[in-house]
Amino acid sequence: MALEFEARMEIWTVGELTRRIRLTLERAFPGVVVEGEVSNVRSPASGHLYFTLKDAEAQIQAVVWRSQRRFLKEEPADGMAIRVWGDVTVYEKGGQYQIDVRRAELRDVRGDLLRRFEALKARLRAEGLFEESRKRPLPLLPRRIGIVTSPTGAAWRDILSVFGRRFPNLHLILSPTRVQGEGAEEEIARAIERLNRHGQAEVILVARGGGSLEDLWCFNEERVARAIAASAIPVISAVGHEVDYTISDFVADVRAPTPSAAAEMVVGRKEEFEERLRILARRLVMGLRVREVWRDRLGAGEARLRQAFRGYLREVRQRLTSAADRSFWRFPRRLLDRPRERLLRSAEAMRRTYRDGLHRTEETLDYLAHRLAVSARTGLLRTAGRLERDEVQLQALNPLAVLSRGYSVTFGSDGRVVRSVRATRPGDRLRTRVSDGTIESEVKESHATEQKQGEPEGAHV
Repeated sequence: MALEFEARMEIWTVGELTRRIRLTLERAFPGVVVEGEVSNVRSPASGHLYFTLKDAEAQIQAVVWRSQRRFLKEEPADGMAIRVWGDVTVYEKGGQYQIDVRRAELRDVRGDLLRRFEALKARLRAEGLFEESRKRPLPLLPRRIGIVTSPTGAAWRDILSVFGRRFPNLHLILSPTRVQGEGAEEEIARAIERLNRHGQAEVILVARGGGSLEDLWCFNEERVARAIAASAIPVISAVGHEVDYTISDFVADVRAPTPSAAAEMVVGRKEEFEERLRILARRLVMGLRVREVWRDRLGAGEARLRQAFRGYLREVRQRLTSAADRSFWRFPRRLLDRPRERLLRSAEAMRRTYRDGLHRTEETLDYLAHRLAVSARTGLLRTAGRLERDEVQLQALNPLAVLSRGYSVTFGSDGRVVRSVRATRPGDRLRTRVSDGTIESEVKESHATEQKQGEPEGAHV
């Protein structure tokens, strides 16, 4: 029975079946408009243009014949999101179905991304994640800095260069991650969370170099924004160039225009701190000198005032005595009694006035001297406190302080710091600095530890 059924079936050749499939597809899909991402673009010597059009679910081959290619406004390139007009057909020799493209246009992907950007921005702002009141200040001079970036990117190299110039003895903690492509937002969020679990970093730099809106898009994802907002450590967002803004910039505690600028924000120059200490010391010395000058001036003024009052009193007494003597001989004694009494009362009143005035003047001088002493003492204590805090910070950064905790620094024969065993050879003379002196040694042999290719020398979480 099966043989009889098979005998009645029509037998096709491969070419006939493929041709029938092509005709069926062309009649069923006389004209289609398809959107997708371009990949695997090829342009052989024939002049035709071949590429693959794909999305997250499937892909289809596409061809622009040489006769149609000149009508394209912009030729497809790998990574483009385009919309094509054409016909579905079958390439019989290859047995593959494809689209014969008559027209192609770029999709408005940027417009779609910007709409998503504004929607997420509005939602997070409504939740209060952009409020200045939740922004935290950066530490003045952190000793451990967490870096969230790609270890092979330009941002990491720029950050290392800035820290190397300003404070080469800072401790960098790299939490490596991809900063572009599908799934990068999840890696970035996990890198931030790792640094928070590690708990050693005092500030976190989330950094990436410049790029297109699509390249930077992972920093506009809600997953990254939530991780930055939940961080217990202050976060600096340094993504792209100065003109680029991402959701991460709005959520972070501080936004830096570039990765290099972020590194400069974290630490100041060592010379700037030293110059600040010198200025404070000069101000302290000047304040002490001014205090002495004013003390001398007040003492001299008080002495002159007392001398002036005494001279005035002697002059009044002399005048009164002279007047009384002259009156006694010129007038009868009884006529002089009343004027004499008035003169005595006037003299007594003048003496009381002088005593009262002198007492008030002394009180005023004592009050002014007390205020000056209190002001000078307060200023000296405040200045001394600032100097003491700055001295503690500088002492914490002093490389010799690190040596006292058991570390050492090794110098080569040229005086440079030996940072790698690859910089030494057998027979080289080395000088090792420890907390209480130096040790001279000679290299017999050296062994380098294994290191992953492309991994920087900074510590990893």
